[in-house]
Amino acid sequence: MKKHLLKLFLFTISSSVLAQPNWTRDFEVTSPRENIYELSPGAFSKTVMDGRRHALFYPVTVSQLRIPYEPLKNFFDSKPNDPVRELLYRLTQTVSPFKSMDEVYKWLGLHDFPTDTQTETPNAFPVLTSKEKELPMGATLMETPDGVALTFGCAACHTSDLFGVKVLGLTNRFPRANEFFRRGAMLAPYVNTFIFRDLLHATEGERQILVKAKHNLKYVGVREPISVGLDTSLAQVALSLSKREQDAYASRTERSLRHPRPNELEKKAADSKPAVWWNVKYKNRWLSDGSIVSGNPVHTNFLWNEIGRGTDLHELEGWLTSNHKTIEALTAAVFASKPPRYEKFFGENSIDIAMAQRGQKHYVQSCQRCHGTYEKGWDLPGAERLSQTELIQNAKVTYHKKTPVRDVGTDPGRYLGMRAFAADLNRLAISKTIGTVVEPQKGYVPPPLDGIWSRWPYFHNNSAPNLCAVLTRGSLRPKTYVAGPAKNKERDFDQDCVGYPIGSKAPAEWKKDPDFLYDARKEGLSNLGHDEKIFLKDGQEIYSQTEKRELVEFLKTL
Repeated sequence: MKKHLLKLFLFTISSSVLAQPNWTRDFEVTSPRENIYELSPGAFSKTVMDGRRHALFYPVTVSQLRIPYEPLKNFFDSKPNDPVRELLYRLTQTVSPFKSMDEVYKWLGLHDFPTDTQTETPNAFPVLTSKEKELPMGATLMETPDGVALTFGCAACHTSDLFGVKVLGLTNRFPRANEFFRRGAMLAPYVNTFIFRDLLHATEGERQILVKAKHNLKYVGVREPISVGLDTSLAQVALSLSKREQDAYASRTERSLRHPRPNELEKKAADSKPAVWWNVKYKNRWLSDGSIVSGNPVHTNFLWNEIGRGTDLHELEGWLTSNHKTIEALTAAVFASKPPRYEKFFGENSIDIAMAQRGQKHYVQSCQRCHGTYEKGWDLPGAERLSQTELIQNAKVTYHKKTPVRDVGTDPGRYLGMRAFAADLNRLAISKTIGTVVEPQKGYVPPPLDGIWSRWPYFHNNSAPNLCAVLTRGSLRPKTYVAGPAKNKERDFDQDCVGYPIGSKAPAEWKKDPDFLYDARKEGLSNLGHDEKIFLKDGQEIYSQTEKRELVEFLKTL
């Protein structure tokens, strides 16, 4: 115990000279911590931009689950009738049916960098060279002693394309990062690194990159996501830890590989979608279920990422201790994130202010106690002098001082899943070093609703396609819907219901790929709950359909 306290003390004092935030469970958030390190304006802007760069290009250099890039690129760039290419494609097409790197990136759900300045995006991108923008956001080329390696970082899951506008901090609707690792784990045992080197003319260093990746993959536990758009990070962390020893550093041994411990997440679903970034400024606990009750959420993210990549935790602890500036910059960027505004995409006149003001009353009655108070421009003294755009802004947002957890009857799989590995995480020395504590909860955090219009589909498991469905009693919500990309504002988005168009309104091309069919009858995908005592009272509707539309109109302005 004394050893761990000493490490925590040294970890804390080795931080940079920035003001250190309070990451403890007892801290009360009295106002949004947008400037988490209390930096001067100039230092704040620079630090945030540095952090966004780290979000776009994964900074953890001790991660060994990487792909030798040049041989892979040369393979895909070779002629289609090249005999080596044809042979390898036939051998791997079941697991990896891709014929180009662009197909790989598209399947992963990665988005290209913006090609011009986009005034609609709330979180400006750092200035990048044309070379840095050659690969899509989230793909990272690392210069290693063995050669150039490809890996994937934060932006793979936390960047989205919103009608052609790239939004950093918005949930990627179709990330496949966990599925990528699952397929890699299936393929790796059949890859002979020497044959790889000889057939693809790789260097010995590039072969070593593959050797290290294969070694790490042995300690990665995976399961197939239950739906495109959800990630299996809980299962990947839990099942990866089950392949390690139960000591303070979850040591990787042959014995632990031969005798992995059983874990309920091998079969039970605990999937959820990645969260938006701009909500963290209001909180003092993390994840959709609030189960991380202390510690910097960026530390937790790196820890989970690297356990799920089979990384040596001694090495990760050393990296975290030596890279405070990187962590602080990324933390600053996450906390400074802002949501996209509805009127910037659809015009200020797209909001019916009188209707939204009526909807505000319904919000105060049914939503405010959980999701926070939103004071609007139209609530301010002298509002009659404000423009239409100024009237619909959030003048002040007041959330809970201590982040609550509520059980409103939504699918329990995600919060129950934390029980499968909380003890394993808490016993780790690295958790004690970074101050992360996990406590399973019963329910989920009712999030602040900033930018709620852009966060469809709704609930932690994507089970409600739009806000109309959210405001429908659970038993009558659509059991199935088809999902698709947000390319066209008129075709791909229902402005009345805010979210996916459903039924006959859904684009026909979306219905061609069964992967994008959402079925709420599957385990982990239930769309029940969040109705009684919210917009139902003793099973009876509180609001008329007109009043629900008024509430939706108000939610557009948040």
